[in-house]
Amino acid sequence: MSRRITPKSELDRRRSALQTLMAAEGLDAIIIVQNADLFYFTGTIQSGCLYVPAEGESLYLVRRDCSRARLESSLAKIEPFSSMRELPGILAGFSLPEPMRIGMEFDVLPVSFFERYRKVFANARFQDATPLIRRVRMRKSPYELEIMHDAARQVDAIYRHAVETIRAGMSDLDLAAELEYVARREGHLGHIRMRVFNGEMIFGHTFSGADGAVPAYTDTPLGGAGLHPSFGQGCGRKTIRVGEPIVVDFAGSCDGYLVDQTRVFAVESLPEKLLAGHEDMLAVQECMKQMAAPGVVWGDIYDTCHALAVARGHVDHFMGYRGAQVSFIGHGVGIEIDEYPFLARGFSDMCLEAGMVFAFEPKLVFPELGAVGIENTFHLAESGLEQLTFSPESIVIL
Repeated sequence: MSRRITPKSELDRRRSALQTLMAAEGLDAIIIVQNADLFYFTGTIQSGCLYVPAEGESLYLVRRDCSRARLESSLAKIEPFSSMRELPGILAGFSLPEPMRIGMEFDVLPVSFFERYRKVFANARFQDATPLIRRVRMRKSPYELEIMHDAARQVDAIYRHAVETIRAGMSDLDLAAELEYVARREGHLGHIRMRVFNGEMIFGHTFSGADGAVPAYTDTPLGGAGLHPSFGQGCGRKTIRVGEPIVVDFAGSCDGYLVDQTRVFAVESLPEKLLAGHEDMLAVQECMKQMAAPGVVWGDIYDTCHALAVARGHVDHFMGYRGAQVSFIGHGVGIEIDEYPFLARGFSDMCLEAGMVFAFEPKLVFPELGAVGIENTFHLAESGLEQLTFSPESIVIL
């Protein structure tokens, strides 16, 4: 598969959508510095900043490496710079007026960076542009969906290799290494971006039995003990045994875009409690499928699906066990694993829109036994809900 370069038409569409939201907010400019946002609006992540004016083309100012930025980005205006103090002069050279209201990514911007920009534009008023950026990014184009379909094929290859590889006696670490090798051979970039602070992640989570029920610092229903407290999540060195659930929760990563998929396996057998619980999670997923449509409130999907899980007897085990439960069932995916929308408790003022892509992951966690459940990635089209991930959903008994 050849490496994709984001087309100029795609970058122009994204900039135009952002400028429409900027006009409604009265912003003169947005300055973008975070890698995921830089990639979305430029097609590369070379160090520097993207200056998006209220009108006209964006200006990409690059510290390192400008020549590479010009190769990887189809933007017309890409210029080198070495110091923030140069910004006013560069803008004047491009006939751009001094901005008086500037948006920046307050959710991820280091305070030291912000203070330096405030000194450069001492007369300007700054505000958070993150909600505007996230609203533009939440609706995926046909170009983006094509890449996400490739990412779905990637996680299916991982699933098929898991079917061939899992055996009693191998360690969770050995299984993870096998699957990560396949992922890399299939083009996985080896890194998963999360917007949340300290949201570190690699390929995904692979664990068996009770290790799948170990909570972690991550805002996820499953955590895992990990190999060391310095990165306390994911697989450990536990040996896979007969009759316990084996969770393979992988994010496909293709040309900057992600999908999320979870499947469950077992060697020879699995307790009826877990088999029945998995079927209940499939029912919760079906409930979501019946609800998801443009105009439906994010939080309403969470409330209805949570109520179904509770009605089926899972109040203490749904999305974690009591004391370690998370308050969401689904999350947007794209360049980052935690984009809009959030199918979560309390999100009562935002609605689903056509073009959104989200992962839905109803899961049950039993401290003594492990975890079961499902995760798939969906695209909400005008014509209805399309499932991007497609590996078989039943528990695989090997």
